[in-house]
Amino acid sequence: MSDLSDQPSAHEEPHLSFRTGWLRAAVMGANDGILSTASLIAGVAAGGGDRIAIVLAGTAGLVAGAMSMAAGEYVSVSSQADTEAADAERERHELEHNPESELDELTSIYEFRGLSPDLARKVAVELTEKDALAAHLRDEIGITDLSPPAPVQAALVSALTFAVGAAAPLLVAIFAPLSGLVWWVGIATVLSLAALGALGAQAGGAPKFRAAVRVVIWGVLAMAATSAIGALVGTTL
Repeated sequence: MSDLSDQPSAHEEPHLSFRTGWLRAAVMGANDGILSTASLIAGVAAGGGDRIAIVLAGTAGLVAGAMSMAAGEYVSVSSQADTEAADAERERHELEHNPESELDELTSIYEFRGLSPDLARKVAVELTEKDALAAHLRDEIGITDLSPPAPVQAALVSALTFAVGAAAPLLVAIFAPLSGLVWWVGIATVLSLAALGALGAQAGGAPKFRAAVRVVIWGVLAMAATSAIGALVGTTL
């Protein structure tokens, strides 16, 4: 008979939700890098551009896109952080000036979630005594410290992953034969998007095949539309 003292006291499950902040920025940046640069290259190539024009367009797209992603992520996440800080300040003010109303509000939240009125009140009181602001931010507003806004991190991750993603179609544009370049870029893009979808799903603990298919479908549609427009404009001009 095994000694119970050797057994773990509690079952702990691994959760990956803490990765959502940087993972979202990374997947979005890499996806945009692959797709926008590949579509830009395919459009110029389909329009009859030579290799210099194609590579120049791809390089410009990489640099501009990386900077744009960084700026957009920084502004977006900073706005989120400002909003959460403002909500926290409003909640702190209410707790100072209307503590009983806030306690009633917290109690009603727990009742709505399925607790009996007596137990809901007891839970509300105990959580209020421990950390009233944290309880209200978490259960009333939905703000937790699981994935706090990190504007600089999101900006750097988005810029870096965009550049890495954009490098794949750009390298194909540099080294692949000019004849059939659109097809070479298309194949490289599909493979890159599939790998990105699978890796992102693996990092987040989600099904890899479904994520890869979803990313590839939208990527193919975007490239097809851009190539068609490039060919149309190229023949017209």
